[in-house]
Amino acid sequence: MNQTTQNPMKGALFMVLAGMAFAAANAITWTVTYKMGFKAQSDVFWQYAIALVFSLPFIVKNGIGSMRTRHPVLHIVRILLSVVGVQAFTQAFAAGMAPWHVIALVMTSPFFVMIGAMLLLGEKVGPNRWIAAIIGFAGAMILLRPWESGFSSVTLLPLLAAVTWGGASLITKRLTRDESQTSITMWLLLLLTPVNFLFSVQAGFEFPIGNILWLLLLAGVIIYLAQHLLTLSYAAADAAFVQPFDDLKLFSNILVSWLVLSFAPDLTYWPGIIMVFAGSAYLLWSERQRQGAALAA
Repeated sequence: MNQTTQNPMKGALFMVLAGMAFAAANAITWTVTYKMGFKAQSDVFWQYAIALVFSLPFIVKNGIGSMRTRHPVLHIVRILLSVVGVQAFTQAFAAGMAPWHVIALVMTSPFFVMIGAMLLLGEKVGPNRWIAAIIGFAGAMILLRPWESGFSSVTLLPLLAAVTWGGASLITKRLTRDESQTSITMWLLLLLTPVNFLFSVQAGFEFPIGNILWLLLLAGVIIYLAQHLLTLSYAAADAAFVQPFDDLKLFSNILVSWLVLSFAPDLTYWPGIIMVFAGSAYLLWSERQRQGAALAA
């Protein structure tokens, strides 16, 4: 992108607004699945089906031919990991976990990506990455509290989402070596909804009616808006600059959980929240510094 067309502050604003939109969608998911009893698997299917409808202009514009690939297996594995991640993510809401708690644990995903890149892609992991990982995982342990007798396996669902989404990110990183962004996006758009449909059928498919239908339609619109804001953010500024603002979604979810759902973390959770945020923010900052030094060299 031509540097004269960039507006970093606008990019940061769009990223923050996207986080707020995703927080609102998470609140709807929590309400539909936990409060109203709609099955999590069907909630996932309908939200992504609605998002697919909004994506039809993109699909028609690029055509099926844009899915031509040398790595069909990698695409399929990436989609399966993505589906397992979103299913675990939504199941956590359906079990009654507060959105801020779910998001805080899902934010450990960059640390799993770091470890996976070291083990699978042979990337070098420097001290800065290990420091970030230790801080983030220590924060996650405070949020999980395995030492308490009331520890629930439900709290592992966001970590499952973090691991699987981290795996999907690693495969995406590998695919970008040989594939166009359009091809990668088309595979995800066209296969994600059918695979989610199979999960929903296995769990007992449900049709949304009444208020649930309207809430799912609203969530679909909000998710589409959030994705559009992400696109505007990356178009307005470098990804390395706006990415740290994505971490603010944790606080957007805390705010929405408090104002809309009457959920607020008690004081004993805040050290874990701050450590997860700090670990992720430090990892992003240190990587940006490292890339800047490499470019200068």
